[in-house]
Amino acid sequence: MRASSVRAWAFVHTWSSLISTLFMLLLCLTGLPLIFHHEIDGWLGIGDAPAALAGQAPDLAPAPADRIAGNALRDHPGQVIQYIGWDQHEPDTVFVILNAAADAPPNDAAVTLYDATRGTRLGPSGSAFMQVMLRLHVDMYAGLPGKLFLGAMGLLLVAAIVSGVVLYWPFTRRLAFGTLRPGRSRRVAWLDLHNLLGIVTVAWLAVVGLTGAINTLSEPMIGMWKAETLGRMIAASPAGPPAERPASLDTIVAHAKAAAPGMVPGFIAFPGTPFATPRHFGVFLRGTAPLTARLLQPVLLDAGTGAVADTQRLPWYLTALLVSQPLHFGDYGGMPMKVLWALLDLVAIAVLGSGLYLWWARRRRPVPALRVRPA
Repeated sequence: MRASSVRAWAFVHTWSSLISTLFMLLLCLTGLPLIFHHEIDGWLGIGDAPAALAGQAPDLAPAPADRIAGNALRDHPGQVIQYIGWDQHEPDTVFVILNAAADAPPNDAAVTLYDATRGTRLGPSGSAFMQVMLRLHVDMYAGLPGKLFLGAMGLLLVAAIVSGVVLYWPFTRRLAFGTLRPGRSRRVAWLDLHNLLGIVTVAWLAVVGLTGAINTLSEPMIGMWKAETLGRMIAASPAGPPAERPASLDTIVAHAKAAAPGMVPGFIAFPGTPFATPRHFGVFLRGTAPLTARLLQPVLLDAGTGAVADTQRLPWYLTALLVSQPLHFGDYGGMPMKVLWALLDLVAIAVLGSGLYLWWARRRRPVPALRVRPA
């Protein structure tokens, strides 16, 4: 490789790393507890069923959705339901999202868990600590601009990874793979460790960086879907005023499942919410196999009669978004996958920290004095 090319790749690697390092450290540190958010909330007693009910649920039929909705409205006077959903990772619970109005901002919503078989209230969906970690990880409390900024930092991370691999290739021709030189200076030892950990985790870091950048585009993607696909679904349905008396939720779910055989409901969007219309329910169903459990199919139903208005599969860009999420969160392989993701997260923190140290140590290294030859 030519010296000019090495300098160019070194410039890309240095500055893409420096610009993104602090934010990547933030994402790694906040992402670590989020990997185990179900377990941490369980240890804190968040959303757990009372001890008297534990272990009695398997023989009971699922509670009607109407009962859960009625209990939620009674438990939260003055609020309306935006969504009711069934988390595939927590089959014993149902989450209900309530807000001051159907179109109120999602950050103002209250998420409450209910027992899936009795319909009784279990408690909030997550601890305050986990909510802070989630907001810092998703948008740094800056909304859509924060999400897009973190997405740009993810792309810079990918640029740092690619340039690092390019620079590592000539390095391996001088030293064997994985060589550590503890007898040399501290900076050389840190450089060897940085190169080794970086090349070992290169694939994981690239996948997490790319999928994280894709996830930050969720709002624009959903907005595009609403303008295109959902707009066509609304236009194809008969016009009319909002229903004065909505249909039974259990009827809504039954009609939606009949429109998408072999699928189960993921969540119900109530009329007036961003995923429905003022006169329609939106039921989003998912598959039951590991590969299809993340893929959703929306069904639009008349709020008054429960009749199916239209159903269409998600476009390719939303499918890509849903498929990328388990790769980013590492939640598709149970506890072993979570532990692996956590270990790789810790290694990534070491890579980022060592890279920052190497840059700082290089800046502090004294410049050798110029020697002037006597005439």
